[in-house]
Amino acid sequence: QVQLVESGGGLVQPGWSLRLSCAASRNIVGFTTMSWYRQAPADGRGRELVATVSIGGNTNYADSVKGGFTISRYNAQTLVYMQMNSLIPADTAVYYCTARDLFIRDYWGQGTKVTISA
Repeated sequence: QVQLVESGGGLVQPGWSLRLSCAASRNIVGFTTMSWYRQAPADGRGRELVATVSIGGNTNYADSVKGGFTISRYNAQTLVYMQMNSLIPADTAVYYCTARDLFIRDYWGQGTKVTISA
């Protein structure tokens, strides 16, 4: 079990940056993959996988955020970050941090809201 708490969301203008943080209740070295998902408002498609980082530091990104978002994890500090640059209105969503353990169980945080608007 692990509890995840996201922070860093807010309202910013297009072109600005935000850094999201995910704080885990315990050491995350045992979680094979840490990820960020997002769900846009009134989006019937469900949650979109935005970025993942493996325990070894390998990263993957959705095509829509490549070059603009960077995910990182600090196992000893129980933290995961996602730096988001050059934000656009289409990035408006609730962003969720997740942790996947060795038994392929996924744990979710409560989310942090990001709004991009002029």
